[in-house]
Amino acid sequence: MRDLTASSQIDPYRIRVARTDELARLKEIEDEAGELFNGLGLNDDTLDSSFSPDERRRLVAMGQVWVACPSDDVAVGAVVASVRDGAAYIEELDVEPAHGRRGVGTRLLAHACAWGASQGLRAATLSTFRDVAWNGPFYRSQGFRDLDPWEWTPSMHTIRDDEARQGLVIEARVFMRRELP
Repeated sequence: MRDLTASSQIDPYRIRVARTDELARLKEIEDEAGELFNGLGLNDDTLDSSFSPDERRRLVAMGQVWVACPSDDVAVGAVVASVRDGAAYIEELDVEPAHGRRGVGTRLLAHACAWGASQGLRAATLSTFRDVAWNGPFYRSQGFRDLDPWEWTPSMHTIRDDEARQGLVIEARVFMRRELP
């Protein structure tokens, strides 16, 4: 199995593990990607659904955040993964809009799924907006399927409660799952 923490070349973006000196950059990417949701009525703009600085630092230190960078090595996209209920959980996937529709999100997602498989996990899961084109339909095109509430794992119930507290419209959200090789 190849070392998934090492940089891998993808044309024209390189995926590598995020560094702690990029914490502010990761927040910028998340904020810029989040602007695409403005005006959709899917979240309460007065609440912050971002990772706390400490949580972001912890995940980067654990090597569970990967970034996509063009030749200048400045991150333009990021994916965060963790292990929840025996699956690779995609915590966050963000791509700067200026770099959207170039396969960056697809490559980051594939990298996180490959990491999950390398950890011996049998599936990848996530929570997203069901009908927003770059959310539910995108993940479905990548082999994820919607989960019915009776299929939710214990942590999914906690995640849903957290999403509600963060001001996300939970009726518009869906948990999804993809089996890993």
